[in-house]
Amino acid sequence: MRVEHLTSQSDVSVLLERLDVDAGGRKILAQKSKLHLIFIRDLHVGAANILKQDALSIGADLAVPKGTIVAKTKAVDALLMATERQLLELSRKELAQPFGLKELAGELKRFAMMRHPEMTSIMGVVNANDDSFYSASRFQGKAAIIQIEEMIDAGADIVDIGGVSSRPGSMSVDETEELSRVRPIIDTLYEQRLYERVTFSIDSYAPSVIAYALEHGFGIVNDITGLENDAVAELCGTYHTTAVIMHMQGTPQTMQCRPEYDDLIAQIGAFFETRIEKAERFGIDDVVLDVGIGFGKTLGHNLKLIRDLEHFLKYDKPLLVGASRKSMIDAICAATPKQRLPGTLALHLEAVRNGAAMLRVHDVKEHVQALNVFKAIYDEESASGY
Repeated sequence: MRVEHLTSQSDVSVLLERLDVDAGGRKILAQKSKLHLIFIRDLHVGAANILKQDALSIGADLAVPKGTIVAKTKAVDALLMATERQLLELSRKELAQPFGLKELAGELKRFAMMRHPEMTSIMGVVNANDDSFYSASRFQGKAAIIQIEEMIDAGADIVDIGGVSSRPGSMSVDETEELSRVRPIIDTLYEQRLYERVTFSIDSYAPSVIAYALEHGFGIVNDITGLENDAVAELCGTYHTTAVIMHMQGTPQTMQCRPEYDDLIAQIGAFFETRIEKAERFGIDDVVLDVGIGFGKTLGHNLKLIRDLEHFLKYDKPLLVGASRKSMIDAICAATPKQRLPGTLALHLEAVRNGAAMLRVHDVKEHVQALNVFKAIYDEESASGY
């Protein structure tokens, strides 16, 4: 007899198939293989006691403060520990319970139904301005086209083109000036029909710039204001394009002036819910969510968002992460933008592990290689080792 301890990242579904487990049994067992940790804030103490008993009755558990059973306080924070199957069962049980548990039931079901993306897309960055924080991402004219073709050859799925820097403290630019920066690149891409080889994204929140890009083969609008402008939302709906909704606290000029949150995850979640609803009102079918690494966040905020990214899978939208060569890496290990590729790869691979469907990167070739190795660790073929 041999015994092997497997990690929580092992592909349980593949192992169950290799064990020739009955197809119906595979689904049930897979639901039991992953433990969900759900932190619940300000839970009514009566709800906490009910949820605790219901959780224990099905093999899950709820960690609560001392004194909860005697209702020492009116509300408590709690940590629910349950498998996918247990979450689904609890979501049914709590529908008939008081103290706000009916609303909680809906959230538990959303968490139970979350799914990681089957693949991760690489979005290469090309800046048509002279003040982006990473100088190696700045390209003009023919050099921009050469860089874009190199990114396509290296395996980019998307190329994101922008004419205005959004680094902390950057100055805003008139729409006319912004369009003059990107228009020559857009025209050349259109003339050479490069949009047939890769999806192009316009990194802008200026309606005239976005309209010009969409008229010339672009398929994604990457809006750091998260569809704040109705005119942008209307364009996305009219052209049936994908809209990237990014969260940002403040503006590029103010966002890093002591960013604070009462509840980081809840506040970003509330923002996404509002903007998803707005997207739907404007007929936007495809939405990507970006938590906005470095946009009005401290180092601690950024790390938490990458670590807890999976939370946002509950919205059933692809998640984009863009931490490429950002200053948070310097805050951890003192590195200039040119020295931050290793840190970037570490952050992005962790984001993929936690549910990212898209990575916005400066270094396409290196990310393609890193993702291929990462996937090889967990893909079906790796199960042959069993």
